[in-house]
Amino acid sequence: MSDDHTHVQEFFGARAADWDSRFPDDAPAYAAAVAELGLHEGDRVLDAGCGTGRALTPLRAAVGPSGVVVGADLTPAMLQAAARAGRGHEGHLLLADVAALPLRSEALDAVFAAGLIAHLPQPSENLEELARVVRPGGTLALFHPIGRAALAARQGREITPDDLRAEPNLRQLLAGSGWRMTSYVDEDARFLALAVREG
Repeated sequence: MSDDHTHVQEFFGARAADWDSRFPDDAPAYAAAVAELGLHEGDRVLDAGCGTGRALTPLRAAVGPSGVVVGADLTPAMLQAAARAGRGHEGHLLLADVAALPLRSEALDAVFAAGLIAHLPQPSENLEELARVVRPGGTLALFHPIGRAALAARQGREITPDDLRAEPNLRQLLAGSGWRMTSYVDEDARFLALAVREG
């Protein structure tokens, strides 16, 4: 296992048990972001880096009982917290690295990724892997329940010009990874970038 993986697992593993109670008011933001993915009944969607599975309930509601919802995460403790919260009933919980997903190419209609991009060790290659598992014309949502400035303030740091989530940087990163950005919102209350899988 790489040092990046170990760091991510240690960071999130130590916080998994009380993660939901630390951020109790995020559910409406998650639901609103999922709604913007434009999912349909029967669609197949991945929550990449699902954590405790807070997106699984709105994702299940969007694709209905005939759809497929998969929540993948690298940290066993996060998936255990998702299962304890009953979110395993909303989708299949999968211990997996988003850099090497055990999914067929073009198997999905969409990917939802909350707070993921900052934790990707190789963002370009990792976004290419997400593109691999999505059909051409499928969608990607890169989401965070607060914007870049609010997140930086929470973490006691400044936003720098090389921030991956800055619009020009993210647009270029996505374009080089098989995606075309279609919208970008960075407000205090949310960050949401939507992209379409190029075909």
